[in-house]
Amino acid sequence: MNAHTLRDVGLQLTADGQAGRAWQADSRPDRRRVLQLALAGIWLLDAALQSQPVMFTRAFGQALAASAMGNPAVVADPISWNASLMQQHAASLNAVFATTQLLLAAGIVWRRTTRIALGASIVWALGVWWLGEGLGGMLAGTASPATGAPGAAILYALLAVLLWPADRAGGPAPFTAARAVGARTARALWAALWLILASIALWPQNRTPQAMAILFLGAGNGEPRWLAGLDRHVAVLAAQRGLAVSVVLAAVLAFIGVAVWLPGPALRSALVLAVALAAVIWVVGEAFGGILTGQGTDPNSGPLLALLTLAFWPARPLVAAGADLGP
Repeated sequence: MNAHTLRDVGLQLTADGQAGRAWQADSRPDRRRVLQLALAGIWLLDAALQSQPVMFTRAFGQALAASAMGNPAVVADPISWNASLMQQHAASLNAVFATTQLLLAAGIVWRRTTRIALGASIVWALGVWWLGEGLGGMLAGTASPATGAPGAAILYALLAVLLWPADRAGGPAPFTAARAVGARTARALWAALWLILASIALWPQNRTPQAMAILFLGAGNGEPRWLAGLDRHVAVLAAQRGLAVSVVLAAVLAFIGVAVWLPGPALRSALVLAVALAAVIWVVGEAFGGILTGQGTDPNSGPLLALLTLAFWPARPLVAAGADLGP
């Protein structure tokens, strides 16, 4: 075999190897699509929770009415009207609610309707944030990062925007959330969310000596014995330490908020911290969103914060071609 033949064979093997590596990269599941399906799974869980027997009774409308407390009249009056309507037509309206959430989940799963479903989910989530969650208690002064502020519904809308199935021109995205809105806008939205949470942790009602203990005790109401016992234990640890817990929590939330501008290793550490914090909040402060009581309508903010964090995980570069495939 002469030198020219050996060179040709070598070039062919190199090309085949590059094509094989590129094919493997292209065949990997698209990260944004995986996150969209995870969001659809949470909507499906919401539909299942909305189909619980208690939701078809006046009790659901009474629970909605409670979110009006403490809000200004311009926010509270529509909530009270919606709650009254729910109490009068509980079965029929709740069936509409459950069906809508089921359709949103199915629409996100089916590629042909993903855009329509994500767009509809934004409108639906904003309506729920106002009429169902009372804007997460943000204007009522009852919000706390430990119990679901700024409201789970607004996180559904934010995720729909960041996971929108369209790519902006300008090269590969450094993380999944940047594909639809650009890296600068995505980082600004991330920072705004976590810094708002940090500021809420320092609100006066969250800094009192017993504030955190009361929140944790309240989270255990109606929960299974093991979960209520865990909440009581954490409440004892937080007793008379409300200010310290609030300051530490605010510092952690602020660090996570600015972490999107940190270099790779530090960013990954901060994102792991964000997932861990979301898990702790979901278990201790939110008690799994009350889904074990038979009266929860959604899993609350913990899983959504974790899903949001995964959307900011740095993308892997394509080694074979020397380029970034993006998420």
